[in-house]
Amino acid sequence: MTETRLVPMPADRLPGWLDRTMTEYVRSRMRAGESRERAEANAQRSTEQWFPDGTPLPEHFVWDVVDEQDEVVGFLWIGPFTVGGSEWWVFDVEIDEPYRRRGHARRALEAAQRLAAEHGATSIGLNVFGYNTGAQDLYAQLGYRVTATQMQLPLG
Repeated sequence: MTETRLVPMPADRLPGWLDRTMTEYVRSRMRAGESRERAEANAQRSTEQWFPDGTPLPEHFVWDVVDEQDEVVGFLWIGPFTVGGSEWWVFDVEIDEPYRRRGHARRALEAAQRLAAEHGATSIGLNVFGYNTGAQDLYAQLGYRVTATQMQLPLG
């Protein structure tokens, strides 16, 4: 079995990662039907809320997901959904394409769930876009349940 570890992302890599992850966030929101303007406004709000000085808020964790060869294979960001709250959130998780389907995401999420519980979390939630069926399957296998569904009918 492949090993997976969570290692704090080095501070010098956080700015580049944050730019990339927010760019991808905008693309995902647009793919899900949001206008570019609204998606960019949402990304800006998220950055200001969770990374007000360019670093994550206390109790927010941004990790590199690392394999048994100490190679970074992805990243994971979790933390409380409200400052000091017990309801935590998976804000972003991604495994790089060449390393997918090897169990890294599952093991990273399981480790993050344990850490969240150790920090007093009573639940951990996440958002998954409708087009990302592979992730939906993984989250269901891990015990996540659907709490809301948004739907859209394009008219043009």
